Amino acid sequence: MSDSQTWVTRAVGGGAFANDLAIARFGSEKLLGRSGFALTSPAFQHGGELDPSFTAIEEDAVAPPLEWTAPPPGAQEIVLIVEDADAPADKPLLHWLAWGFPGQRGKLFEGEVPPRAGKNARGNSEWLLPDPPIGKEHRYVFQLFALDLPMTLMPGASREDVEASIEGHITACAVLTGRFEGHEREKLDLEEDLGIDPDDLDLD
Repeated sequence: MSDSQTWVTRAVGGGAFANDLAIARFGSEKLLGRSGFALTSPAFQHGGELDPSFTAIEEDAVAPPLEWTAPPPGAQEIVLIVEDADAPADKPLLHWLAWGFPGQRGKLFEGEVPPRAGKNARGNSEWLLPDPPIGKEHRYVFQLFALDLPMTLMPGASREDVEASIEGHITACAVLTGRFEGHEREKLDLEEDLGIDPDDLDLD
């Protein structure tokens, strides 16, 4: 394992595709946490478990709240990229792509829509709800990048467009990892809630 792979794995807490994350490809150990730049959430600790209210197993689930400290002086914009480091794919699954945040201390409230958002792995601009296979734990890596210039991309931009725009312009980066294990979605208790015996239903 190379030195670069070592710092990324240590920073994000592992993951089958940790070394393919945006922070591994565009950040560096020197830029990680530069000038105290840090990303946190009041909803979970780094390496902690995501609440089901932020995942696909609950109805009306939303994105978790996030907070970040001031980036190094001169930062013009903040970009957020959230990827699944364990998804069984050829690269980390993209869950959220957001930008338009000013280059200063900031936050996103629970469920808040970011100023601008790009297309996730499903082709829409929303928070892609974590939904790992039952019994499998995945790591969802929230990666924050401070840039030395403002982004000019319009909402709905692709992952490739955003990555091309941030490459070579990152002055600091921060990371926050949330874990979640796949659960069977809760089923409606027909007998208790509706007075119906499920055995009486013809579901074929």
